[in-house]
Amino acid sequence: MTPLAPLGLIPVLFGLAAQAPAEEQAVRRVVIHDEVILRIPIRPRLSRPIEWIERKGPKCLPASRIAGAILSGPSSIDFILRDQQRVRAVMDSDCPALDFYGRFYLQPDDENICARRETIRSRVGGSCRIEKFRKLVPQYKQVKR
Repeated sequence: MTPLAPLGLIPVLFGLAAQAPAEEQAVRRVVIHDEVILRIPIRPRLSRPIEWIERKGPKCLPASRIAGAILSGPSSIDFILRDQQRVRAVMDSDCPALDFYGRFYLQPDDENICARRETIRSRVGGSCRIEKFRKLVPQYKQVKR
């Protein structure tokens, strides 16, 4: 140990060490007993003059592309991807109305979230299976003045 090494501990002794920032609203990956669980925050809806047109979507989404989600209806969730695209997850017909209290959980079998395979779980115990994905394309509405 060098004679100057103890000087590096002075900020720690006085409580000046950097503290971790408050928890951010971001997709988090938690590994529990070799299982991957994604905790996805739900963002509030913004009132913009945009109409989302549904197109044919992918069968699977890479979990690493998901940045957040928005509840878009009683049986669908819009995933916001890291490149600002949106993909709607449409739940199966026997799914009750979604009420996820700010976040929900996914437990994919691999690095992908796939339709007809993955189930979305709420914090209060409810769950719904993803029936299909629909790609969302923005169409801007004309604002009347």
